[in-house]
Amino acid sequence: MKWVSKDIETYITAKEYVDTAVIPVVSVSFGNEMMQSASSAEFIILLTSYLERQFTGRLLLLPPFTYLKSDHPEDIILQMKKWEENIEKNEFKHIFYITSESDWKIYEKELTGSLIWLPSLPLEHLNDQQKISMIESQVKQLLSLFTQKWQEN
Repeated sequence: MKWVSKDIETYITAKEYVDTAVIPVVSVSFGNEMMQSASSAEFIILLTSYLERQFTGRLLLLPPFTYLKSDHPEDIILQMKKWEENIEKNEFKHIFYITSESDWKIYEKELTGSLIWLPSLPLEHLNDQQKISMIESQVKQLLSLFTQKWQEN
């Protein structure tokens, strides 16, 4: 389910089946890093949208957690922890952060949720069919990871 009113309405009536929150994590940079920042965000947002389609009824895809790359990591983590607290209060058993920012691997242990880091694939020079094929391949790899995490609990 996506963070849109129609899906949220469905979620409210069936929330006992929806135990997983997925949060795309994207940074915003300007200047020389602007193109890479936009490319990474495009990849993560497209990927998580496809992931949501695979698990409709089991997970809720939240809006992207977006931060400025120039912000202090400690401030960003505090914000993420606020998200986690609210998500956990609302009975989600699993939280997955999905990002292409490798810096997050350093801070992974500070988060309650599971962090999934994927290197960003440049999509800007691909046609739509190539993009879909590449994203579907990545999502297939994530399916087993999600299933494994669900089985652990």
